[in-house]
Amino acid sequence: MRADVALYPLSEQVISDSDEQEFYEHYRFTADPGQELMRIDKWLMHKVANASRTRIQAAAEAGAILVNSKAVKSNYRVKPHDLISIVLPDPPRDTEVIPEPIPLDIVFEDEQLLVLNKPDGMVVHPGFNNYHGTLVNGLVHYFQNLPALAGHRPGLVHRIDKDTSGLLVVAKTEEALSALAAQFYRHSIHRHYIGLVWGNVEADQGTVTGYLTRDPKDRRRYVNTGTEENGKWAITHYQVIERFGHVTLLKLQLETGRTHQIRVHMTALKHPLFNDPLYGGDQVLRHSHLAKFKQFMEHNLSLLRGQALHAAGLGFIHPLSGKELYFEAPLPNEFNTVLERLRRYAE
Repeated sequence: MRADVALYPLSEQVISDSDEQEFYEHYRFTADPGQELMRIDKWLMHKVANASRTRIQAAAEAGAILVNSKAVKSNYRVKPHDLISIVLPDPPRDTEVIPEPIPLDIVFEDEQLLVLNKPDGMVVHPGFNNYHGTLVNGLVHYFQNLPALAGHRPGLVHRIDKDTSGLLVVAKTEEALSALAAQFYRHSIHRHYIGLVWGNVEADQGTVTGYLTRDPKDRRRYVNTGTEENGKWAITHYQVIERFGHVTLLKLQLETGRTHQIRVHMTALKHPLFNDPLYGGDQVLRHSHLAKFKQFMEHNLSLLRGQALHAAGLGFIHPLSGKELYFEAPLPNEFNTVLERLRRYAE
């Protein structure tokens, strides 16, 4: 199903990133006191490992090279004591990826990028024990005849977790990759999620904050009890969409992009995501002593392949035209089926 495209007010944007990792690297350098005048693209080639001049020039065109906090072009000449920073897209460095004819739900595409709706259950890029059937395998097959990507991997600048469905943007050119990576780094990408959580969330809206750090008892998990020294500050805003008594449907937006952020913050709020196996949401957490209720909820859990979380909204500035684009993707069928069952039960 194709998503709608519309303009989105950038003044309201916040970055949203539940189980998401952003694929960019940020570098900062200070020019030596005796630095001779030199073009910045040439200068950075000697500072950033494996960075081609093309990549650096694309970053400059995207406004991702700053000198003393101001964007510069690739012909800027570095001077002594200049404070230089650069954001470069950094797609996953994996072994050879085998092209596979995997169906892709593409909701928008032009010569610079595409936006797609990832189903739950699909891993984004190959990794340990996941070398086939990933989104990247499908993208490599889809892109293999595109001259703009000859010799390049699909331009991923972010991802969502295997069991989270929803919207992703993929760059098709080096220029688009640099521009989108810069927008993610600056938190000017709008993303919002729809999530179903256990319990009746008391407030109609609220914010959860804390330092996220790995759970010392289970390295796969994160907890919201870290400190400034060992954790990463995270901010999640939530708003109630619909109440079902024992579960609540939420709209979720993040100011920060930490791994598992939504999952951890909802757990910290004592409202874990429905059917989240890693954070205890795959068990009946309310009135499990009532046989009929437990049976009803267990059936709802069985309808979902993973946590009830969907990346529903995505907005960004087009890297070539400068237009503000916004997309929405409908909830997966099984997610809607669970909601309809909950509505009937609540009535």
